[in-house]
Amino acid sequence: MLITDFDALSFDCYGTLIDWESGLLAVLRPWARASGLAATDSDLLEAFAKHEGRVETAHPAMPYPQVLRQTFEAIGNVLGAPVTSSDADQLGGSVGDWPAFADSAAALGALAARFKLVILSNVDRASFAASNRKLGVTFDAVLTAEDIGSYKPSTRNFEALLARARELGVADGKLLHVAQSLFHDHVPARAAGLPTVWINRRGGLAGWGATPAAEVVPDWEFASMAEFAEAAAGAR
Repeated sequence: MLITDFDALSFDCYGTLIDWESGLLAVLRPWARASGLAATDSDLLEAFAKHEGRVETAHPAMPYPQVLRQTFEAIGNVLGAPVTSSDADQLGGSVGDWPAFADSAAALGALAARFKLVILSNVDRASFAASNRKLGVTFDAVLTAEDIGSYKPSTRNFEALLARARELGVADGKLLHVAQSLFHDHVPARAAGLPTVWINRRGGLAGWGATPAAEVVPDWEFASMAEFAEAAAGAR
């Protein structure tokens, strides 16, 4: 099996193309410091991973900015520090400020010359539109949690992805899913019969950051989008 055997690539966005951990910490770190908490970056990201998943599971149709607000409030309750409405609103409205990884735009541009590109993201349309402006490509399709009415790792999201790929003329077996999160993406993608590429942005870092741990074996692993695009160009 070669990367060039596929006709389309579907992407998770946050963690894969957009540096959401830096974006989250830009809000959570100053709050923790001002609250007198001794929480490390790892503590904050792990708390976020735990509570974001709970909010999304309990409220699958909740818009993502509100998910972020409720997640922040839950983190504050657990860590014993107040989260004001202003704090919650800051995180809830922060997605558009999250930076793209330095290699994302160039890699996507190179891949677009060979593959159809699809986004499958756990955010709302407005938040993704703000991020898309940083990525420099027009995707052939964009599917968000707002469109689908549920959050990954729900199987509904991957059923919607496969249906949209067929609408684009992508034959079964010709779609490759590319993502950082094993929990949100690789486990349900493999369950849906999709081969996967792991963009392991956290290689060398301890823990799982803003995503829960999961056990799954992707078909390919690369440290960056640049490495993946280079491999695709070389048909490795």
